Amino acid sequence: MKVAMVSEHASPLATLGGVDAGGQNVHVASLADALAEQGHDVTVYTRRDDEQLADRVTMREGVEVVHLPCGPACEMPKDHLLPHVGELTNALRLQLVDTRPDVVHAHFWMSGIATVGACRTLGIPTAVTFHALGSVKRRQQGEKDTSPPDRVRLEAAVARAVDTVLATSDEEVFELARMGVARERIALVPCGVDTRHFSPEGPSEARPADGRHRLVVVSRLVERKGIGNVIAALGAVPDTELVIAGGPEAASLHTDPEARRLRALAEECGVADRVDFRGRVERADVPALMRSADVVVCAPWYEPFGLVALEAMACGVPVVATVVGGLVDTVIHGSTGIHVPPRDVGALAEALRGLLESPDRRLAFALAGVRRARGRYDWSAIASETTRAYEATGACRRTRVRKVG
Repeated sequence: MKVAMVSEHASPLATLGGVDAGGQNVHVASLADALAEQGHDVTVYTRRDDEQLADRVTMREGVEVVHLPCGPACEMPKDHLLPHVGELTNALRLQLVDTRPDVVHAHFWMSGIATVGACRTLGIPTAVTFHALGSVKRRQQGEKDTSPPDRVRLEAAVARAVDTVLATSDEEVFELARMGVARERIALVPCGVDTRHFSPEGPSEARPADGRHRLVVVSRLVERKGIGNVIAALGAVPDTELVIAGGPEAASLHTDPEARRLRALAEECGVADRVDFRGRVERADVPALMRSADVVVCAPWYEPFGLVALEAMACGVPVVATVVGGLVDTVIHGSTGIHVPPRDVGALAEALRGLLESPDRRLAFALAGVRRARGRYDWSAIASETTRAYEATGACRRTRVRKVG
């Protein structure tokens, strides 16, 4: 197939670790790569955020990244991009008229707006993966939600306008149904994991010789990721260090407001000497860091999917995760890890103590996690499921056109 992807703020070429650079970037890059491995031709359209970027960049054989105008050619928070989506829509339409892909797959709601607008008169089947739903985000974050006020309304319009919505979790399927999306137009296709890169085999980062347990958090430094809850719980988990990987380079952490808040919290909780703020860790180095952990902790208050938990499982490391969003699907409570309620510091500390005190249980979780990651979430399987969703998208469009006629 000839596949066009639209990912307005999340380029597959971006450096990870920033506030708006994380799981979606990985998803788009990995899915494009896996589709190309299966013989498909993929073009990813993303916004130009630097004047020096080439118009077209070959990511690998079969995958090309095209930079389109969408506001000033500089870094901008994704929540500020909506006024510029019309510019992206027009540029995208010109590209699609020339290339005529078999399907256009939007990633995120603003990419969906551009895709629906660009394809309106072209007759090209459309699909969208939202990666996060504004209705859920607003419920979870309340006044702290920085999304544009019209997001929920526009997102629902996109969901009803495209031919197929690819949901990444059961929770998202239910939410889409509540938004009025017909169930037959929803395909459950989760995120995947590179099980060659994230695996139990390979080097493990050296640990201090003091005999402490190690917890690892890999996350963007934003409050909803619940890192503060992990720091607070550490006070009730003795003889244990916490490594936090994420945010800007280590030398620049002092400029990051959330990093400063978390450091102050660690001081307040009396655990500053046991918390290691690493800053941004190169993706190539993340597996070795995960393999060095006794437990990887994922404690967000709100999480559409939860890729880090899946990567930890693939590395053979047990996970303690909050029971939110996609983490409900990926982490099997009592099998690959432990679920705890979000924002419940006491329950988190209790789960961590119990797991750290039981090496046999950690080993059982580790083995089960590897089996689950490889059997259900390897990118080759996810690419095949995505292709089937694309094929159904075309069939869906033909059915809808016949009904209209």
